[in-house]
Amino acid sequence: MMDQARSAFSNLFGGEPMSYTRFSLARQVDGDNSHVEMKLAVDEEESADNNMRTSVTKPKRFNGRIFCGAFAVIIFFLIGFMIGYLGYCKRVEPKVNCDTMAEAAADNGEKAYPEQEADDTIPEPPRLYWEDLRNMLSGKLSTIDFLNTIKQLNQDIYVPREAGSPKDESLGYFIENKFSEFKLNKVWRDEHYIKIQVKGSSAQNSVTLMSGPDGKMAYLVENPEGYVAYSKATTVTGKLIHANFGTKKDFEDLKSPVNGSLVIVRAGKITFAEKVANAESLNAIGVLIYMDKTKYPIVKADVPFFGHAHLGTGDPYTPGFPSFNHTQFPPSQSSGLPNIPVQTISRQGAEMLFGNMVGECPVSWRTDSSCRMQSAENHYVMLTVNNMLKEIKIRNIFGVIKGFEEPDRYVVVGAQRDAWGPGVAKSSVGTALLLELARTFSDMVLNGGFKPIRSIIFASWSAGDFGAVGATEWLEGYLASLHLKAFTYINLDKAVIGTNNFKVSASPLLYKLIEKTMQNVRHPVNLKFLYQDSNWVSKVEKFSFDNAAFPFLAYSGIPAVSFCFCEDNDYPYLNTNMDTLEMLTQSVPQLNALMRVAAEVAGQFMIKLTYDIELDLDYEMYNNKLLSYMRDLNQFRADIKEMGLSLQWLYSARGDFFRATSKLTADFHNAEKTNRFIMREINNRIMKVEYHFLSPYVSPKDSPFRHIFWGSGSHTLSALLEHLKLRQKNNGAFNDTLFRNQLALATWTIQGAANALAGDIWDIDNAF
Repeated sequence: MMDQARSAFSNLFGGEPMSYTRFSLARQVDGDNSHVEMKLAVDEEESADNNMRTSVTKPKRFNGRIFCGAFAVIIFFLIGFMIGYLGYCKRVEPKVNCDTMAEAAADNGEKAYPEQEADDTIPEPPRLYWEDLRNMLSGKLSTIDFLNTIKQLNQDIYVPREAGSPKDESLGYFIENKFSEFKLNKVWRDEHYIKIQVKGSSAQNSVTLMSGPDGKMAYLVENPEGYVAYSKATTVTGKLIHANFGTKKDFEDLKSPVNGSLVIVRAGKITFAEKVANAESLNAIGVLIYMDKTKYPIVKADVPFFGHAHLGTGDPYTPGFPSFNHTQFPPSQSSGLPNIPVQTISRQGAEMLFGNMVGECPVSWRTDSSCRMQSAENHYVMLTVNNMLKEIKIRNIFGVIKGFEEPDRYVVVGAQRDAWGPGVAKSSVGTALLLELARTFSDMVLNGGFKPIRSIIFASWSAGDFGAVGATEWLEGYLASLHLKAFTYINLDKAVIGTNNFKVSASPLLYKLIEKTMQNVRHPVNLKFLYQDSNWVSKVEKFSFDNAAFPFLAYSGIPAVSFCFCEDNDYPYLNTNMDTLEMLTQSVPQLNALMRVAAEVAGQFMIKLTYDIELDLDYEMYNNKLLSYMRDLNQFRADIKEMGLSLQWLYSARGDFFRATSKLTADFHNAEKTNRFIMREINNRIMKVEYHFLSPYVSPKDSPFRHIFWGSGSHTLSALLEHLKLRQKNNGAFNDTLFRNQLALATWTIQGAANALAGDIWDIDNAF
């Protein structure tokens, strides 16, 4: 072959060895381009010597040489092709006939692929629709015995399980193993080092009656078994004044000032922390909390109970930042910690105190007949609290079902695991729902053909009893990672503590989803749909500090929902040592059926949020919220004008938000729904709505709950209104400079939310 090639090249150039040759192609006058002038180097030298120019004309057989050269190139190409082709055939499976493939390709002019045998063909499963998934979920939940799961969680090896205790840790490992058994895509744990407050080991807390002119006659009323975490550890003595539930209005209605006195209040209506904060703001020196029989009809009068007094969530000694390792941070503490002692007391102990008090309680309070208003003359109460701080390690447990198209977008479903007592209603109900939902959804994915677009994270929180510590520390530790990724939190805590009512607390973004779900789910007792009141939105309750959904919404700007089957009155055994399965089934005979329906409600939320192309978040609901707020603010238009201020810019910001929502709705309707890139961009804009209602003008450390609608602090819209009311009630308490700042920062927070919703910077149309 090499000889042939050598011969071809030799023929191409005349068969003679050539010296350095220079070719010159010159167009002739007659247009003939075939004439070639060639100078040999030897001739050129001779021409130089003789000052002569010699022209050499090539013979006509040059065209034949071109043909031979082209033929040689083709031969080389075919040889290379055959070598490559034979090498490919050696690499394919032996059963594939390369020659047959080549012949088929030559005949058809197309690529040939080995056909898969008919027996090996796996048909593409049909896409499941909403009705299919709803029926699948309902069918799987109907076979679950939720009571059996609760019994597993409340074995002696797991009760009681105070946060950070060995039993809390054991239950955490049990849940972790269950998540692995359910074949979730990944299971992991997250550890935090936090400070909690527990009862002192050396000295007991006490409530003592002091009497006599010199107050030296002492009578021990009680050494309470229960306690209030994060109370100030100290001893105080003073007169005792009853302040009903301890709300702001209750204190305003009192005829006796509470400064320098201890206050006794009923449990309920608001959190322990809010009661204590209200009392402390009026210079009370201590607080006692009891459960009256009218509101909490417990037969036993000496039942102890537990709570916490931190006006916030998370570890109060690392406010605004995570408790991964205390040694990395300077000493710090939350502004929500009380500076006065707080203690729970049994009803029996409270009645002993009332025996030394005078003045009947108002009929409007609707409380026990034994209730009295204030200490008799020369009678005092001494309160001693010896609680101590304890540093513990807590573990949050997680499992995830990863989305098939957008695994980096996820809904979080969570429940508290720890409890001060048996904690059946407080934590076992929610944890049982969490486990069974994880089992059910994993089965739907592995065996039912369910392919969620987005991910589902299942979370078991520790230290919930101390103010959603586990959930808050996770949010603080991964805030940057969760931003624009976690788009909804579903809280399962206390989901079933009654029968007759279905109550909801939620972000307005989730109202439409909740309504559609209520229209699809029936109550297991009366068999009516949960949707019975078209005005249900007006009855949505605001999240309390004790709700684990609160930090998701108010701290992280993640839409959240919490719901429950309950009664008008509080479930009486929460946070007591009587929170057992026996007491819950007595109060809720259809417990298993109600838990199944609660799981169906949460499950439908999860399907709609992870399976639909568009995020099921109704951003237009905030238009109604803003409009309602503007109506409330208009009542003070004259006061605002007197200060030389105008609401023009606030109106403008609200208008921009309305236009931004309208544009987003139009963009969605005009979008090509099959284009995943366009739909993801629209969903990103929707996910920004809640987050951008977090005020950027306050520090997360000093004011961690930055949401202007649902947060806490002077930056909130409700605080601005309350401040304006002070101007009408007591002009001396009104701070003009503070109000101007409140109005300006509220305006710019709303304007920022509108800008973020509008999209890219060049799409923003602000007229200032």
